[in-house]
Amino acid sequence: MERFHLQAADEMPAPRYNVAPTQNVPVVLNESPTRLSTVQWGLIPPWAKDPAIGAQMINARAETVPEKPAFRAAFKKRRCLVLADGFYEWRKEDDVKTKTPMLVRLKSGEPFAMAGLWELWTSPDGRTRRTCTIITTNPNELVAPIHNRMPVILPRYMESDWLDDSIGPLALAALLRPYPADEMQAFAVSRRVNAPANDDSDLVQPV
Repeated sequence: MERFHLQAADEMPAPRYNVAPTQNVPVVLNESPTRLSTVQWGLIPPWAKDPAIGAQMINARAETVPEKPAFRAAFKKRRCLVLADGFYEWRKEDDVKTKTPMLVRLKSGEPFAMAGLWELWTSPDGRTRRTCTIITTNPNELVAPIHNRMPVILPRYMESDWLDDSIGPLALAALLRPYPADEMQAFAVSRRVNAPANDDSDLVQPV
């Protein structure tokens, strides 16, 4: 709350160490930039008939997000900050069949904001659900050996611009770039993270 200058919260989320797609994540929506909200990770477009499509919409590519039918309306009108203090990627090893889970975070250890989009979906019986997706871009020098994509992490001074309704599409697209590698770190963590049921602080310790 202090880091993002938030004054209120829909609810205070419990600490999480292993968030999986379709679960809830803490966000700041552009419609309420001083409030902490919680939405489902996996964007469901308003025109979707089956909410299960959200599991396929956990990420949006920065290069195509302004034009993709599932994301273009949200890119113009419904942007959000997805809050975290780290993310996992899996590094492929040359000499073993299994992949090594890696935790990527800022060297400072502080929370950060990933560029996201959100939507409001209404079910046939009239119930509404807010969902979100995280925008990804090309990896920086730190992440490139681990994975070919990384989430767009916004520098502090860009967070308010991402939520600003007056910013045009070209200026928004310019924000979607890799975060400086020299401000980040990555290290191997326990393979227990491969099971979504495991969700404890041991998962974020180096191994």
